Amino acid sequence: MRIATWNVNSVNARLERVLEWFESASPDVAVLQEIKCVDEKFPVEGFERLGYNVAVHGQKTYNGVAMLSKYPMEDVRRGLPFRNEDDDEVDEQSRYIEAVIGAPTPFRVAGIYLPNGNPVDTEKFTYKLAWMRRLQAHAQRLLALEEPLVIAGDYNVIPEPEDVANPEAWVNDALFRPESRGAFRALKNLGFTDAYMQADGAPHGYTFWDYQAGAWPRNLGIRIDHLLLSPQAADKLQGVVIHRDERDKEKPSDHVPVVVELSL
Repeated sequence: MRIATWNVNSVNARLERVLEWFESASPDVAVLQEIKCVDEKFPVEGFERLGYNVAVHGQKTYNGVAMLSKYPMEDVRRGLPFRNEDDDEVDEQSRYIEAVIGAPTPFRVAGIYLPNGNPVDTEKFTYKLAWMRRLQAHAQRLLALEEPLVIAGDYNVIPEPEDVANPEAWVNDALFRPESRGAFRALKNLGFTDAYMQADGAPHGYTFWDYQAGAWPRNLGIRIDHLLLSPQAADKLQGVVIHRDERDKEKPSDHVPVVVELSL
């Protein structure tokens, strides 16, 4: 079972490139971030032609997440709860989607687009850290279900110095601040496994290269797209592939797909 995450940086602007990758890579389940469109503008038909069921939690111009699955999706959740499962508070930013995948061995997938948080001296960083606390609380509830679970997406967190080409340049960035990295560790310490670190762990497994300053040709990347696995999913881990060749194609996203394979 191949599960992918990809920040596509506007699904409609890069639709031809995205569909081309889906046709060749053929993930069983994928979560997309930064789709930058409302639900009605998501190109459902293109993915359905490739055999995918589609669930969208969109937002005009900004943010937005989607889940695509070759299997039926059940119990779809759009939006991260604030305090508990019954909260009726609504997050104005569309950053979370979750579903049970009705495969022969059912499992749960959550797709996230964690806030960037910059500049750090503004409410944007406060929102990022508050969102991470909400994610941790919800993830803890999901772990209690004791089922295979993958929380995949653009976490906007550089976990360690080995995950960035030039750590000094990121010291004051929200993606590398101690508070962000500490919140990511706290999430992992609930019992999650970082799929890439478990399957490969090689330094500099970058997933993002900025459009500016020649970051791609100079390989000035960062690793911020992660797949965290519950113990029941980690036991089934077969491997992780970072599709970095997508960054070198025409009109690419600044992120590349990351695919985990589980023996489900």
